[in-house]
Amino acid sequence: MEASQFPWLTAMVALPALGAALLGLVPALRRSAGRAVALAVSAAELVLALVVAATRFDWSAPASYQVTDSFTWIPQLGISWSLSVSALSLVMVLLATALVPLVLVAGWDEEESADQGAYPALVLALESFMVVIFTAWDLAVFYFAFEAMLVPLYLMIGRYGVGGEAERHRAAMKFLLYSLFGGLVMLGGVVALWATAPAPGSRELFFRFDTLAQVSQSLPQGAQALVFATFMVAFAIKAPMVPVHTWLPDTAAVARPGTSVLLVGVLDKIGTYGMIVLCLRMLPGPSASARWAMVALAVVSIIWGGLAANGQNDIMRLVSYTSVSHFGFMVLGVFIGSETALVGAMFYMVAHGVSIAAMFWLSGWLSRRGGTQDMREYAGMQRVAPVLAGLWLTAGLASIALPGLSGFVPEYLVLMGTWRVSAAAALFAVLGVVIAAMYVLMPYQRVFTGAPAKGKEGLSDLGGRERAVMAPVVAAMLVLGIWSAPLVSALTPIANDAALGSPAPTASASPEGSSK
Repeated sequence: MEASQFPWLTAMVALPALGAALLGLVPALRRSAGRAVALAVSAAELVLALVVAATRFDWSAPASYQVTDSFTWIPQLGISWSLSVSALSLVMVLLATALVPLVLVAGWDEEESADQGAYPALVLALESFMVVIFTAWDLAVFYFAFEAMLVPLYLMIGRYGVGGEAERHRAAMKFLLYSLFGGLVMLGGVVALWATAPAPGSRELFFRFDTLAQVSQSLPQGAQALVFATFMVAFAIKAPMVPVHTWLPDTAAVARPGTSVLLVGVLDKIGTYGMIVLCLRMLPGPSASARWAMVALAVVSIIWGGLAANGQNDIMRLVSYTSVSHFGFMVLGVFIGSETALVGAMFYMVAHGVSIAAMFWLSGWLSRRGGTQDMREYAGMQRVAPVLAGLWLTAGLASIALPGLSGFVPEYLVLMGTWRVSAAAALFAVLGVVIAAMYVLMPYQRVFTGAPAKGKEGLSDLGGRERAVMAPVVAAMLVLGIWSAPLVSALTPIANDAALGSPAPTASASPEGSSK
């Protein structure tokens, strides 16, 4: 492919940012047509992402960083505006840009008084930060977006949630404090890198990933361990992992379903993404040293998340706790030291994003119809809303790895890779699979089977708009479950390069402009 100077990734960052700014600066447009403008912008963003994936990215070299924009920004601090994608980065961008328009359509009739475009404007702002995070090729740029995304999320939770005002503000503040704490700890690691790493030659591009990979491993072992620890604190909170997971169920209980879809389906993957891109690739020594501690925490998350999910009466809290368990599988695949398991962990990031989106939407639609998230108030919904019931069961079965659906291949790869390294860890993880069957099938029995609960007999089933949202999600579950080979093939070279102790991959990029 010939080189191109068009800044594809920068354009993908700018488009939703400009859309959000337009709605923010033109109140009349925001109030009269905010949803339509946001949907049009998000659709254009998805088209742009598909063009990049189809025409600009070389899938024969999926582990290399490509489609690069790199420009000097703050040379005195070694910061450059550098964006680039590997196959993993690009797949996560595609997941994010595909879910955003569905979030907007799914929440089309949500009440926002007269200002119908305020929430969609925040969604566009968040989409811009998501693209920056997953395409960042400079640690400082990654960190800036890691922190800046908290602003729209805080407003989406605290101002536009579904619970009472006090509960929304409390959950938003808890989310903000946890995330800020992790981010500030990570900032200490970023500063320590700049202060202690001997950079070869000019420090102008110090934080760019290719330069950073050369210098990070030259640090003293103690300094490497310190930087690794600061990164892991931030990523463990974001993932989230036990014991720093408690912000998630509180947030999911009061956030709009669309907010939870983007937060848990996409943004929480920053934790596992950062573990792979920054910890395994940049700091392989400390990653190897912390391997068994991380495996133990992953197994605890798998089991604790499943047990906690089984103890919930709030359906949105139940769904959020299932994610704690699923993130345990991802972290297990990242750190167990198996290339097969690492492929499974990366596949899991995509598959979980699809199934958890369906579960949050369907649970939210049920709660909105029934007027409560308390599962004890429901029964027999299969007779009342058979399409909703069938889709909820399908999404649940995908999340617990039913063969033929999206969760099976990644979970199988993680378990198979783990078994080859540690039979004990694999057996504990299998216990989590058993618990998962309980936290999906038992709530389904409580909510959807039997005679309809009193007062719920007249609830409506999913409408045309809601079914249209679910159609591509169900299709994705089936494609990922039945035709998984292309994604596995794209992720395998990344796993080969990211094995503990392997050097970071080279990038097909020039410091100036954008190249293919």
